[in-house]
Amino acid sequence: MTEGQTRDTTSPTGTGWLRDQVCEGIRDQIIGGRLKPGDRLVERDVAEEFGVSRIPVREAIRILMSEGFLQALSPRRIVVKELSRQDVANLFDLREALEVLAARRAAENADEVQLRQMQRLLESARKATLAGRPERVSRANTAFHHHIVEMAGNELLAATLEPLEGRLRWLFHQIDDPTSVWEEHRRLYETIAAADPEAAAACALRHVRHYREVALRLLFDAPDTY
Repeated sequence: MTEGQTRDTTSPTGTGWLRDQVCEGIRDQIIGGRLKPGDRLVERDVAEEFGVSRIPVREAIRILMSEGFLQALSPRRIVVKELSRQDVANLFDLREALEVLAARRAAENADEVQLRQMQRLLESARKATLAGRPERVSRANTAFHHHIVEMAGNELLAATLEPLEGRLRWLFHQIDDPTSVWEEHRRLYETIAAADPEAAAACALRHVRHYREVALRLLFDAPDTY
């Protein structure tokens, strides 16, 4: 029995920790493109890869199914989900409603400490873009949006967006022009730092809609019709 298997059966805390590690590992493989839509996940193989028993693997798979990364074609066949055009459109519908609100509230509430953190996240994204590190770019951009939600100071808004973060990271990873994304984030920062709620909301709306058009073009070679 491995160390991981011992913790599975004797420590609920250990099991939860292992589950989270497996979940994050599989999620990162999907976002990074190592696991592609339609690829099958076999519990035994995943357990061997991560050095754990099947218990945390099974729990991780359930979480990733609820997040929309995996789907069950049958009780014994779990595959990476292929997002449909409607899936992506629905996701951007939510982003448009929630992130525009978040930007408006952030402009109303942001303090100097939070604005400095926004600057640091922008700099991280800039360096990752220049270095050609798409995974780091997607993480920095996701963190930037997450920080805006935190600045909004609305716990219900944050809880609503949290389950979407993984899929948003996956979408961020698909964008073909990270420099353009960085410029839009810089403008969004400037409107929030200026404490201009309406300008921040308008900037966020343009950003989400531009992102929507790019994602649909890259993923489905089709323009949006909303």
